Amino acid sequence: MRSTPVPAAPRRGRRTALAAAGLVAALALTATACGGGEKDEADARPTGGASRAADAGSAGDGKVEIPADIADRLKEHGIDVDQWKDGGWQDWDKDKWLSEAKDFVNPVIEGLWKPERMKSAKEADKTITTQDAAADQGVSDPEPAPVEAEAEKTPYHENAAPVGKVFFDSPEGSMVCSGTVVKDVNHPGKSNLVWTAGHCVHAGGSGGWYRNIAFVPAYNDLGKSEAQLANASTTEMAPYGTWWADWASTSNQWIQGGSETGGDGAAHDYAVLHVKPEQGAKSLEETVGAALDVDFSAPSATEVSSMGAWGYPAAAPYNGLKMFKCADRPGRLSLSPSLPTMYRIGCTMTGGSSGGGWFRVVDGETKLVSNTSIGPADNTWLAGPQLGRDAEAMYENMSEAYGGQ
Repeated sequence: MRSTPVPAAPRRGRRTALAAAGLVAALALTATACGGGEKDEADARPTGGASRAADAGSAGDGKVEIPADIADRLKEHGIDVDQWKDGGWQDWDKDKWLSEAKDFVNPVIEGLWKPERMKSAKEADKTITTQDAAADQGVSDPEPAPVEAEAEKTPYHENAAPVGKVFFDSPEGSMVCSGTVVKDVNHPGKSNLVWTAGHCVHAGGSGGWYRNIAFVPAYNDLGKSEAQLANASTTEMAPYGTWWADWASTSNQWIQGGSETGGDGAAHDYAVLHVKPEQGAKSLEETVGAALDVDFSAPSATEVSSMGAWGYPAAAPYNGLKMFKCADRPGRLSLSPSLPTMYRIGCTMTGGSSGGGWFRVVDGETKLVSNTSIGPADNTWLAGPQLGRDAEAMYENMSEAYGGQ
């Protein structure tokens, strides 16, 4: 689709409880206020392969270090790693734009994502046309009434699920999405996994992997205004640091069929990042104090009373600096009888909220059930994929192969 002191690190148990309690309250209150209604099973492999990025540590001479196999692969594509760090990544020549799942590479360029660069990043829009939405042969529910997005309470780390911003570079310039810290089933308490949208990491059928992908949890944690952030430090904007994606996975359906309007890949528009800190040694979950379970068995929209979507909308009338949320009773959206049905809720969040988590409360526990994928040009609703076996296999593969690294 679509200066004050730096906040102290929260006490771990308290933050998790507050985040869950805050979400429960938000879902209940927003739903009441707004009323109801925008990639082989045999070997259990994911539909999209996880891809190794460069381990770009700093050597004694200051040059980027990457594993020999990755360096060799880059050389096959005519890419010099040192030149890449010095700005060679800005060459989007089609022959150099890596597209296959196995070709993802994302060397750390320390200090690249400075406050002004973060603030100037544009929204990654995936706008669907009315004609596309109507081409469902009667499978979709009626279009939902708009739900006005509500600003999240600050500080975000005490009032919201562990949401943040995903930054990346594309041929069009610096871009931004949203993402959520999720648990790593094989590494409890020490997750480095972030859930977002496929179109926030890969351009789909007409392109390849985006570059310089990084996650900033609790971005602008105190919700300061643009004026207050005029001379903001990196620590103010990124209180828990900047986390670079060293591994990424999205669905083959998105890689092959994703497009500017979502395309055939929209129903599989999800991705998982394995991240590492630009500085520091603790895991992401330990650093922010929370991570959410992913529910891959969420029922159809007709069986769910309320879902909430969180993110950082960046297109007007929003400016991408603050976190917003919507909650609504979900309906069904089908772009084609041959594609899985998506969830849809009323919401006025715009581009930039793409990739942000959709949550629901199950037995008192907040779980991620989808992510923002597409929406209409008039920003009245959002749609997200229903996560099933393919998404679960992708997630499990990421956890098993790379989670402990």
